[in-house]
Amino acid sequence: MKQLVKLAAGLALGCAISGAQAAVEILDKVIAVVDDDVIMESELQERLVVVKNNITSRGLEAPPEDALVRETLDRLILESIQLQKGVRYGIRIEDQQLAAAVGRLASQNGLTPQQFVDQLEQSGGSYGELLANIEREMIIQRVQGGNVNQRIDITTAEIEAFLDTEEGQQLIQPAYRLIHARLDVSDDIDLDAARTYVGSLAERIKDGEEFNEVIGASIDPYQFKGGDLGIRPESDLPSLFAPIAPTMEQGSFAGPIENGRSFHFIYLLEKRGGTQIIPQTSVRHILIKPSEILTNEQAQELAAELRQRALNGEDFADLAREYSEDIGSAQEGGDLGWASPGQMVPVFEEQMSNAELNAITEPFQSQFGWHILQVMDRRDQDVTELVNRNRAQDFLHNQKYQEELEAWLQQIRDEAFVDIK
Repeated sequence: MKQLVKLAAGLALGCAISGAQAAVEILDKVIAVVDDDVIMESELQERLVVVKNNITSRGLEAPPEDALVRETLDRLILESIQLQKGVRYGIRIEDQQLAAAVGRLASQNGLTPQQFVDQLEQSGGSYGELLANIEREMIIQRVQGGNVNQRIDITTAEIEAFLDTEEGQQLIQPAYRLIHARLDVSDDIDLDAARTYVGSLAERIKDGEEFNEVIGASIDPYQFKGGDLGIRPESDLPSLFAPIAPTMEQGSFAGPIENGRSFHFIYLLEKRGGTQIIPQTSVRHILIKPSEILTNEQAQELAAELRQRALNGEDFADLAREYSEDIGSAQEGGDLGWASPGQMVPVFEEQMSNAELNAITEPFQSQFGWHILQVMDRRDQDVTELVNRNRAQDFLHNQKYQEELEAWLQQIRDEAFVDIK
């Protein structure tokens, strides 16, 4: 169908009838047939404009025209093959996913989504084309991920061997990403007044105001400078911060740190490596799902009834085995094991965090249905070894991914029917 649509469009563009002679002027044409799809000359020319603009904006030297055309056409062919696979796999990108992608682009440019769209259209861009390009990229990414990831196998022996290397040890060493703000106080400004001012900023941040907003809104004569120091191992941190950063929690700040006539604030944006201690909760639950024969109100009432039966002495685990609709935990008496932060959906996490030990919560609703839960125990768990192994596995996976991607792309290119006109 897509091929017919493109051919129809090509014919519509390609034929202009002039008077009785019905002269035909070719305006567009098919330049490649790719399985069930076609690539039009206009598509190639549009992509070439984009490629050339990117080369110019990056200050690079363009390759010869024939090489550029060949490489661009090859890329369009590969994209077509992958997009056709996406159709066969039934991959769909939902509107909210596209909106989220636009939101991320806007945020990267320091704009709200609406400001980003307005700026795009004011510069002559098309919001519809942007969404179409984002959708194409997301479909291709999913097709690639689904096919390439299954080709990658990282063994336990590979992980252990990597961790024994110098590169592996560097990967798991403590490293910190700090945002640094520095205020230099000139000789004509009273140092005590400056000290009072930066102290007030610290209090505002402690009271919950955003670090960047507080520092960024500083006024003359107190102008901060600095920025993102990037990920650095402890040995590479500025000496003033090296003893402080390891004591900080991710998302916290320190300051003002006074050094001569300078005041410093640091914000720990990210912390990697080192000892990883996390709180864990042993929890079990019963899930009741609304259905065609059980209304939402009836599901809530049943959850409340089961809670009362448990409070009256019936075994929680037996009730979970009989009634819970969480297939993964029902046969285990509702036991979810040791849950780590971020593992559960937010409403479940909140109820779990606030629940007293051994108490059974009132029924609460998540997107899955109505729950009651019981916290069995809490602990602080050292997950350093697990985190290190996971980081090593991710590193090795990323190394192999590009190699496997190139091999897979070559494979699907060889297997496809491609006829370049």
